[in-house]
Amino acid sequence: MKTESATAALCRILALLLALSAWPAIAAAQAAGPEVVPSDAHRSTYGSGWTCDRGYRKQGDACTVIQVPANAHLDAFGDGWTCERGYRRVGDACASIDVPANAFLRSNGSDWECERGYQRIDQSCQLIAIPENAHLLASGARWQCDRGFRRSGDACARIAVPEHGFLVASGDSWECARGYRKSDASCVAVQVPAHGHLDSSGRDWECERGFKREQETCLSVAVPANAHLARAGNSWSCDPGYTREGEGCVARRRSTPYRSGSR
Repeated sequence: MKTESATAALCRILALLLALSAWPAIAAAQAAGPEVVPSDAHRSTYGSGWTCDRGYRKQGDACTVIQVPANAHLDAFGDGWTCERGYRRVGDACASIDVPANAFLRSNGSDWECERGYQRIDQSCQLIAIPENAHLLASGARWQCDRGFRRSGDACARIAVPEHGFLVASGDSWECARGYRKSDASCVAVQVPAHGHLDSSGRDWECERGFKREQETCLSVAVPANAHLARAGNSWSCDPGYTREGEGCVARRRSTPYRSGSR
């Protein structure tokens, strides 16, 4: 109980000392009175201090009016300005944007762009020369050849599709039909040997199961006794309990179990 009383007394002494140390500042603030808010300002909504009214900017301990030039207006914050649509800022003024022929103001109003079918060159819009068998892209600023034609310089040349060939989806090149392969500018038939068939690409062949490819033919896979075709179908593997030796399968040798006392 004596220890608790001593602790409480020490806390009261510390609180008193803190109050005495803060007293000069409190007294000075009371003597100075409330903070003076300058003209064209208002007290801040949060915390202490003040903020200039809309259309004014803080400068030292006062608020000065914002000089808004012609063809401009106060920005969203009210402490600066921005040019009207069709004008751009040049120093402390707003200069008119010169929109050339075949152009229009962008959505932000601070620059211009060419109409569809024209391209920007320096400060003008020039007509895009579209060759025969071509069309404008969706952007309206470039062109590409029609399907079945390929760009050659500033023109579109027709794509020569050989017999047994067809245009690819993009329309700017060709491929051979299934069962044919490219050979220079033509499509030649794929020669499939006996016991073979076209592969998934349709441009080459592979052997049936049980046969293996040897140059341009399919040879039967010779499966020895105690063996079976491997999963790929073009080779063989030994049955369980057998191991490969040369071109055949032999039974695995069992190790002789150790017997105690044997010599």
